[in-house]
Amino acid sequence: MTTICLFGKNLSLYGSLTVRNSRVYLQAFCTESTLHSTDMDLSNMRKKYKGDEESFEESHLASLDPIKQFGNWFDEATKCPEIGEANAMCIATASKDGRPSARMVLLKGYNNEGFRFFSNYESRKGIELESNPYACLVFYWEPLNRQIRIEGNVEKISYQASCDYFHSRPKSSQIGAVVSRQSTPVPNRDYLRQKNAELLEKYKDTEVQMPDYW
Repeated sequence: MTTICLFGKNLSLYGSLTVRNSRVYLQAFCTESTLHSTDMDLSNMRKKYKGDEESFEESHLASLDPIKQFGNWFDEATKCPEIGEANAMCIATASKDGRPSARMVLLKGYNNEGFRFFSNYESRKGIELESNPYACLVFYWEPLNRQIRIEGNVEKISYQASCDYFHSRPKSSQIGAVVSRQSTPVPNRDYLRQKNAELLEKYKDTEVQMPDYW
């Protein structure tokens, strides 16, 4: 497995961060259940990895500039037919008291200033980043045996930049963003279908207004 780690970069809108080397730490998550507990031993679940003769060396880097190196590997990932969404990444955030959470989002741009993604500000990640503006991104491209970690502080992009991107999306996606209030409960799926139908009719011939929380 080849890993590149970028530290101290800005994640536009929200995030960048750091994960330390070596060990895998197991954290116990306890949930109450009336079912009997099951001990799943996965210690023998493994695949054969490349030998030393195929190991990645520093001399194999396209550049010592981490952003340029990211661009080189990202380009390879986008051209790999086995990778469906090369810009899919896991973003990990944490609450003010240190409780972590993670989810998959899509990278929507990057440059020397940072990495850009879009989010609902009222979602769990949005709320956590508001109180604790640090995050970690992880790209994992299994067919290439590569992963990239990016860590640092997160900043909101401008309202106009958010608005421009929002209106560049298909109208159905814009309406979906208005209908779906991330991380908030809904009565049922029919509620979402009804709200979606109402907004499709409302904005049939007009521009969808970007919500304040997006």
